[in-house]
Amino acid sequence: MKENVVDVLIYLFENYLDSESEVVPDPEVLRTELLEAGFPQPEVNKAFDWLESLTPQKEIKMASRAFRIFAEQEIIKLDVECRNLLLFLEQTGILTPTSRELVIDRAMALQDEEISLDSLKWIVLMVLFSQPNEEVAFARMEDLVYASTPAVMH
Repeated sequence: MKENVVDVLIYLFENYLDSESEVVPDPEVLRTELLEAGFPQPEVNKAFDWLESLTPQKEIKMASRAFRIFAEQEIIKLDVECRNLLLFLEQTGILTPTSRELVIDRAMALQDEEISLDSLKWIVLMVLFSQPNEEVAFARMEDLVYASTPAVMH
């Protein structure tokens, strides 16, 4: 099975970032755990770089009626389903124009990754989690992500 950066990010998010525990293990301990879990070293490094660049952003004032035109590279990376999801999330108030731009930036930062609809949902969730005052939007997105994730059967 070929693990990618998004898989590493989802693992970290589900096991550490979104947990009730206030204690996050040392990054080197996390790296070792990820490698022992079978994630490739390059993907682990890219995931940590991706997370480090996901810092709370200063709110940028944008017109509420702004129309987003995607660049050619974004169209290649984000297929019609992904672009429609972004539009839907913005129209329903889960994403603001600013958070939408941050999501697009974080998706584009995954240079060697193909962005599926499910991957984009996780990216949105992680972006909202990282930003201040986005608790309601995060909760709504969390419902969308976990509603579309099949339960694991043992």
